[in-house]
Amino acid sequence: MKYIVILADGAADKPLAALGNKTPLQAAHTPYMDLLAEKGRNGMLSTIPKGFSPGSEIANLSVLGYDVPQVYEGRGALEAASMGVEILPGEMALRCNLVCINGDLLKNHSAGHISTEEAGELIRFLNEKLGDETFRFFPGVSYRHLLKMKDGNKSLRCFPPHDHPEKPFRPLLIQPEEEAAAETARALNRLIWDSQEILNSHLVNKKRMEAGKDPANSIWPWSPGYRPQMLPMNRMFSIRSGAVISAVDLIRGIGVYAGLEVISVEGATGLYDTNYEGKAAAALKALKEKDFVYLHIEAPDEAGHEGDAELKKKTIEDIDTRVLKLIFEETETMDEPVTIAVLPDHPTPCDVRTHTCDAVPFVIYYRGIQPDKVRVYDEFAAKNGGFGLLHGDEFIKQVFSQR
Repeated sequence: MKYIVILADGAADKPLAALGNKTPLQAAHTPYMDLLAEKGRNGMLSTIPKGFSPGSEIANLSVLGYDVPQVYEGRGALEAASMGVEILPGEMALRCNLVCINGDLLKNHSAGHISTEEAGELIRFLNEKLGDETFRFFPGVSYRHLLKMKDGNKSLRCFPPHDHPEKPFRPLLIQPEEEAAAETARALNRLIWDSQEILNSHLVNKKRMEAGKDPANSIWPWSPGYRPQMLPMNRMFSIRSGAVISAVDLIRGIGVYAGLEVISVEGATGLYDTNYEGKAAAALKALKEKDFVYLHIEAPDEAGHEGDAELKKKTIEDIDTRVLKLIFEETETMDEPVTIAVLPDHPTPCDVRTHTCDAVPFVIYYRGIQPDKVRVYDEFAAKNGGFGLLHGDEFIKQVFSQR
């Protein structure tokens, strides 16, 4: 048996007036998700352990079967692994967004989805002007970058920028959770203010503003941590090899620590315009060589953060017809049976434009599985599925138990 998990990031939602009081999953035309729901077994999965915020790092670690309280060390350290940046003893890593500040407001978390090329120029500029023995900046993809701090204390309260669009930014500056972290918080907040002093006048931002685009006029560090200690998946489960396919450094970094081969796909963007067919083709190729493939698609999550219900619906339809269709039809002809699982990692409801802790629907299918009575794939139908409500690592254990 081989296994593929197709992760539609943030695809779960709530009923929306703009979609006739349906969720995007309900409103979308998804013949292949519905086919899997009819032929397979369904359920709900709680991916966020008690006491944790519903970040993608938490949810994806849960989906892959990790004990989050034991292994979690912040998003920055995970993304560093994807970028090939080593986290040494005494170093702290943080995700570092380029964001748009408009007056007193944090306008958006992505600087208007700045291009990787523009962002790279700004991050290199920041490292030249603000980097020193304590701080170093590393460029990533689009608005997602990395900041390393020497001798930092991770006991900080940080506010993920995607959770606070159009909110006053000053109350969201970094706060120490204990007195020992006070100097770390002060140093990081000084860095934020310093970045605002120099970014607004940079040529990249001048050109963006002239074109009517949002400037990347501030950094926003968050999710601090040290190097995580994670077992590779082939030591946790009965698989010999695996691969991860994602446009997002966070997921690729989790894959590195999980011992999965990271596969890059040309044209994979993390947005609605990603190379869906290229990702499907890469996943099918990897399935012929590996036991397990984790195919992550970010587009629904970004549409949820934008509050764009129609776009989110379209990204779900694209995943169905441009990814799942190809994978289902090809794997049905393979000699070795393949277990296919589809799920989001967390909801990203369009009406709140951020992640929530609600359980997500999943379906598991392979040739010969005993189906349940569910006939369509969505947040409400899956509650009647044969798996019921699972938590944390129970999902991936069910995936790998199919033989």
